[in-house]
Amino acid sequence: MQRPGGLAMIRSWKPSLGIKASAALHLGAMAALATPVAWPWLLGGVLANHAVLTAAGLWPRSTLLGRNLRRLPDAAGKVRQVAITIDDGPDPRVTPAVLDMLDAGQARATFFCIGKAVEAHPTLAREIVRRGHSIENHSYAHRHHFSLLGISRLQAEIGRAQQAIADVTGSLPAYFRAPAGLRSPLLDPVLQELDLTLVSWTRRGYDTITRDPAKVLERLQNNLAATDILLLHDGHCAPTSKGLPVVLAVLPTLLQTLHRLNLHGVALRDAAR
Repeated sequence: MQRPGGLAMIRSWKPSLGIKASAALHLGAMAALATPVAWPWLLGGVLANHAVLTAAGLWPRSTLLGRNLRRLPDAAGKVRQVAITIDDGPDPRVTPAVLDMLDAGQARATFFCIGKAVEAHPTLAREIVRRGHSIENHSYAHRHHFSLLGISRLQAEIGRAQQAIADVTGSLPAYFRAPAGLRSPLLDPVLQELDLTLVSWTRRGYDTITRDPAKVLERLQNNLAATDILLLHDGHCAPTSKGLPVVLAVLPTLLQTLHRLNLHGVALRDAAR
């Protein structure tokens, strides 16, 4: 898969209003450097700006750093759709059971897969697609320091996952979710270059750290409504006290709740526009 170099990508990038405001502040500070009396104010303003950018990167649902799909379009609400998203797989110990549960609940989901795991389990990845779900990009190696990577490393990490998923499934991902939802101002230009849309969520169960299925369900089901994007995990999920992956204890009840509320679980690609 061919990708333009970093400079070409930067020139074609359409930054968000937040990034434009940050750039204007820095340019203004540079222009005012000739006035020593203003230096403390300039330094304070620049430091405050960097604090805001850092906070935005640590807030997965922020749109300050660029476009971020946080819920389905209004049209999806009119037909009672919600998006079930499942991260960090595919995992042969968990994913097959998740697929069976989704089939039983007549729901479709979006699997944000790690490129490396797709390469390791290609048959399982193809089975996800065969059953009517979609596989999207969750980076190649799910690095814990993902948000600290530079432009070239981000291009390599995300682009490699794009290629790995396309090679196995025959389809390029259209959506991206950052590992742990954390990112930097450098991510948006890379996603624009690769024609990917960043996706976060409206509610998450914290099923990678919470072992109690009832608590996970409460977080997902409290005020559950059309256009919500739900986050669960088939990889790196916590075990219950009985050793069962939390997602397997939660998903059947969650799907029953969707039916009771007349909500339809769909993949992001299939949501009404």
